Amino acid sequence: MKPALKFKISTLIYCFNASGEILLLQRTRPPNQGLWSPPGGKLDQKTGESPHTCAARETREELGIKAIPSDFNLKGIVSETGHEGEHHWMMFLFEYGPRLSALPPEHPEGSFRFFPMKDVANLNIPETDKIFIWPLVKKHKHGFFVAECDCHEDGTFAWRELESFDCQQIS
Repeated sequence: MKPALKFKISTLIYCFNASGEILLLQRTRPPNQGLWSPPGGKLDQKTGESPHTCAARETREELGIKAIPSDFNLKGIVSETGHEGEHHWMMFLFEYGPRLSALPPEHPEGSFRFFPMKDVANLNIPETDKIFIWPLVKKHKHGFFVAECDCHEDGTFAWRELESFDCQQIS
């Protein structure tokens, strides 16, 4: 019997400029070292930090922006079981409401750059992002989704989209 794995709970923050380009961070540290990903980080579970509060804190720390929890809209929730055989992930995906007018300065976590959304799939991004998360983010630009992924020992994944809706269709 395998030992029980612990959850890592994190936020991913999708920030855009006035042209609709997405801000990505080329990470200098694990996880995803060397890859492009949205900024974000782990919740402080010891203090009971909420996902919205974590998103605001990470935005202040990594982007230098005085964000508050109400600046963020929850766009999706993704859980991954058995990620790399080491732990489970629960990720809260947020869109930061205000549009950025400038590129944030380089940070110890990495350097930032804006990209057109159509180019993201061609970047060096995490494999699970490329296969499933980015298509869901694009599909639900005006909505919300919940998905889960079983990460298998052989490196394959089994994805399920559990909930999905488009806010533009709600009257």
